[in-house]
Amino acid sequence: MELSKEKRVRDVMTRGVISVSLDTPVSEVARILVAKDISGIAVTAPGGVAVGVISEIDIIKVFDKNLDHFTAEDIMSSFVRTVDPEISIKKAADIMRDLNIHRLLILSLSPAHGLPVGIVTARDILSAIVESR
Repeated sequence: MELSKEKRVRDVMTRGVISVSLDTPVSEVARILVAKDISGIAVTAPGGVAVGVISEIDIIKVFDKNLDHFTAEDIMSSFVRTVDPEISIKKAADIMRDLNIHRLLILSLSPAHGLPVGIVTARDILSAIVESR
């Protein structure tokens, strides 16, 4: 599978990031993931700065508990890996593989530095591979 070396994250990322605040109940996060048919969501602090990510598996880890007693902050991964939209999708795939993660956030560089403006997922890269064949 030869993927164009020119294809960049900006070419395959989803613009706009669905996010929740730190105090959002996990039950609501689960509803959003299902309703929007997405596998992960950004968690933002006041001001909109990304401080965490919640994936489906994070919710699965606590599904047998009362989800209304947990907030996004309680279950989020505070490890937020971000990339520049100009890097190649090959480099993004390498980062995902090396860190064993499935999504990378793209943050605004200006004027609202640090706000999530896009997301690239393993599915986005897989779709680009299939389309290039």
